[in-house]
Amino acid sequence: MEALSLALFLLLGGVTGVMSGFFGIGGGMVIVPTMLVLGHSYDSAVGISILQMACSSVVGSLANFKKGLLDVRTGVYVGLGGMVGASFSGLILRTFSHKVLLGAFILVTLYSFIRFAFKSKSVPLAQEPLILGRKQKTLLLGIGALTGVFAISLGIGGGVLMVPLLAYYLKIPAKQSVPLGLFFVIFSSISGVISLAHHSLLDLHDLQWGLMVGLGSVGGVILGVKLVPLVGALWHRRALLGVYACAIAVSIYKWL
Repeated sequence: MEALSLALFLLLGGVTGVMSGFFGIGGGMVIVPTMLVLGHSYDSAVGISILQMACSSVVGSLANFKKGLLDVRTGVYVGLGGMVGASFSGLILRTFSHKVLLGAFILVTLYSFIRFAFKSKSVPLAQEPLILGRKQKTLLLGIGALTGVFAISLGIGGGVLMVPLLAYYLKIPAKQSVPLGLFFVIFSSISGVISLAHHSLLDLHDLQWGLMVGLGSVGGVILGVKLVPLVGALWHRRALLGVYACAIAVSIYKWL
């Protein structure tokens, strides 16, 4: 691997790591459009994204847990659901064309943008820990499975879809659901890597690039987690909407 390429992938990892820790979006929102712009195939972009997510989500979740920001009881349910949903990612990538998958990426991201921007304004800025009754557990498992099916197949991790769903259906504020989204990615990304490898969709170069981006993201995700408590909920929300808008614009450009 050339020195310049190595430096670029480490830098990309650092940027996506900060965004993973700050927004809980896994990093794929940045990596997939960037890899496509650099000329990589959709399968390659998704594979690199998932490998990065596996690294950053573990580090970020540990940092969130130490700071008391992660509700592990709630996270386990969305994580288990995500593990099941992500196990279908290899089959989905094998079945559908890249054009269809990128179109789905755009639609899912656009849905999340609209849902988060217009449907969760009444969500409180803070609340007590979620009471886990049967209905809540079922919703968490369902949201995790649905997010895992789409997010890992499209290389976007899960937070981009999960944060607005948790806000809308369970009234969990964005700053509390971000750590859950990052914790979910641990389960879904590992399941996704296994699924892609089983269907021969990951090669040696993808593994090398993905690990380099993941290594770069380790420091970035710690910084991102530290920044969350320093930013007001309103500005955090606005910044997250800005990330959605940028990802949608770049992806539509590549799709066209």
